[in-house]
This record gives sequence, C-alpha cells and structure tokens, in this order.
Amino acid sequence: MIRIGIILGSTRPNRKGPQVAQWVLDTASQRGDAEFELIDLRDHPLPHLDEPVPPMFGPSVHAHTRAWAERIAPFDGFVVVTPEYNGGVPGVLKDALDHLFAEWTDKAVGFVSYGAGGGARAVVQLRTVCSTLGMADVGYQVAISLLTDFENHTTFTPRDHHAAALGKTLDQLIAWSTALAPLRAGAETTLVNS
Repeated sequence: MIRIGIILGSTRPNRKGPQVAQWVLDTASQRGDAEFELIDLRDHPLPHLDEPVPPMFGPSVHAHTRAWAERIAPFDGFVVVTPEYNGGVPGVLKDALDHLFAEWTDKAVGFVSYGAGGGARAVVQLRTVCSTLGMADVGYQVAISLLTDFENHTTFTPRDHHAAALGKTLDQLIAWSTALAPLRAGAETTLVNS
C-alpha cells in the first residue's frame, strides 16, 4: 500500500502546525487507499546543512543525516504542512529538504499551508525546491488563513471547503505516488546493483 508522510514543517514554540497536521492525519486516515504517518521536524533536529558534499553527489557522513534519510526513504509521497514566515518557507523545513536528495526523488508532494495570506508564498517556494529535488508537486493545495480559520486566533476550525480541498489534494497525491512507483522501483534496483 502507498505510504504518505505528513511533514510538520515548523518547530517554533506556540506553533499552529500541530493542529493543522493532526487534522490532515485524521482526515487522511479515514481513507482506505494509503497509509499516513506524521513526521514532526521537532523529532528530527538537524543542524544547518553540514555535509561535506551535496547530498546528490555523495554519501552522508553524519549520523543525523543518515537517520533523517532512513526516516524519509520508506515513503512514497508527502504532504507538507507549512506556515509562511515573512513571505517564505521556514528555515527548518528548507534545511530538512536540503539534507537529502535521493530520498525525495520520484515521489509526489502536496501542500497544506497556513499564514495571514494562507501561506501561498511559502508553497510557491516549496514547489520550486521540490521540483528541483525530482518530486512531482500536485496542483491542488489547502490554504488556511490565520485570520479567519483559527477561533480566537488559537483553535483551528477547518471549514467544509478546506476538507474538500484536502480531499482533492490527497486524491492527486495518491494517484501520482502510485504512478511514480515504477520509477522508484527502478531507482532501488539501480542502487542495489551498483
């Protein structure tokens, strides 16, 4: 069965992300077409990229990078839950993406963003980064407003249109993850035979 990792892309204190990521996980888990698992970046502290060569050119020398690679490698696709900080992607999320290469390649990715403007600018940046990593980013996304979708600015209250957008995002994500499976299988065969 297709395995989808839901990456919580913020680690700051008092973050809103856990509520959003849990909603994604709870909603997705009601489906029968994939397995879903939450990956909180707080549980995987990484320094600023400190590998001596870029991940696309050589093996990792640091245990923290190898542990992160082992966590990400088994998944067929990802939902990235991201805030928008100052018009862009949180540094911790960008760094988590930068630590790996092969583990992202030929996998699908969808986005659930939040911020004053729904996190749209962070997703624009993530689409570029993920494409460069060889990921297929799905067209649908969920954009959540900090101004209107959090009761008293604290409690996430998803509306029907968010659930509909998430359903379409997951539909595409699972379809693309399934379609990309032969490419991932070919890459695994190449690695085993080399």
